[in-house]
Amino acid sequence: LISGHRRSEVRRLRALARAPRDADERGHHEEERGAERASAAALRPVLAAALARLSAAERELLLLVAWADLSYEEAAEALKIPIGTVRSRLHRVRAKLRRHLDLSEENV
Repeated sequence: LISGHRRSEVRRLRALARAPRDADERGHHEEERGAERASAAALRPVLAAALARLSAAERELLLLVAWADLSYEEAAEALKIPIGTVRSRLHRVRAKLRRHLDLSEENV
């Protein structure tokens, strides 16, 4: 059941990476926020592809800290791993994402 969920998650991220942007995400709204939305919309497929390349454990840790806004201590407790492991894994995951995003920008 868990492995099925993780495969589905990766498929969703890959599909999001391939999905075309709709008109609402192209920045047709107010001037200031429109530019931010357009930048975020352009990055979304690339970021989804980068997230799909991470292992489930890497993605889970990154999303706990970046999206759920957990501290390193809280993430360590939630995952039942030492805080030093959280720090080192996050460092490696962020480096992987940076490399993938840099490569993607060169191909655009």
